[in-house]
Amino acid sequence: MANVSVYNIEGKEVGTIDLSDAVFGVEVNEHLLHMAVVSQLANKRQGTQKAKTRSEVRGGGRKPWRQKGTGHARQGSTRAPQWTGGGVVFAPTPRDYSFKLNKKEKRAALKSALTSRVEEKKLIVLDEINFGEIKTKNFQNVLNNLNVAKALVVLEDGNKNAELSARNIPSVKTARTNTINVYDILKYNTVIATKAAVETIEEVYA
Repeated sequence: MANVSVYNIEGKEVGTIDLSDAVFGVEVNEHLLHMAVVSQLANKRQGTQKAKTRSEVRGGGRKPWRQKGTGHARQGSTRAPQWTGGGVVFAPTPRDYSFKLNKKEKRAALKSALTSRVEEKKLIVLDEINFGEIKTKNFQNVLNNLNVAKALVVLEDGNKNAELSARNIPSVKTARTNTINVYDILKYNTVIATKAAVETIEEVYA
């Protein structure tokens, strides 16, 4: 069972917390992590690209000149691909790029991602993040106290002031316990989570 320090928003250690091996101590499956990231990025693709083939462009119904005797190469339509305004060869068409992982694979990938952050000592647990007002400077001070520049911050539900205070910091993304994903965990250099958020994650995924 991994044991990590718990800090306050001033960057001072105020205790420790034992992390569940069922969530934060599993064997890291790199292939599953790769599949989860590829799946998430593929599911974001719109797949709306479209170009017309020669059968779809307008015009070109008449043969531009007779077959023989003109000195030109033979042509059947002004909408053939070699003509300006003609169709596109092997034109792209709208398609769905998404593919899905099953539920067990998603959970296992998320646990692997969280475990990798613990092993790399890139998980910081805070006792709480409570602000009386919505102010970006307050959140930036917390990052400075923790000596962190780029982070994914996992908050418990209902912590609206902290969530909105971090919104204007480009190097920070906030997430709730029910919206965390493998891509974000791996993308950001550090994962900062409140103690309450860690307990909720363990309760859901253990």
